[in-house]
Amino acid sequence: MSPSAERRAAAATVSAFHEAQLAQLVERVGLEIDRFRAGELDAFEADQALFQYSRAAKEQWKFCNGVDVEWVAQDIRERAPSQWWERGTGRRR
Repeated sequence: MSPSAERRAAAATVSAFHEAQLAQLVERVGLEIDRFRAGELDAFEADQALFQYSRAAKEQWKFCNGVDVEWVAQDIRERAPSQWWERGTGRRR
């Protein structure tokens, strides 16, 4: 496989992974908003969920848009990072 074909294949792997993982984050934040609408969360708790989504999506974006797309694709194939929602929790004071 030529280097450019390898790079395109790696980019496709990263893109598919990013989309699938982002869909999981969107689903999760949707569930939290549904809980707010059902009265299970107050506005501050819903806001916290949105903020956690934002941080988690940023962490995922940083991973997927690393310097070397081929390295990122290899990392996805070898260990398929996950738990982005938890990574968005942030530090507690």
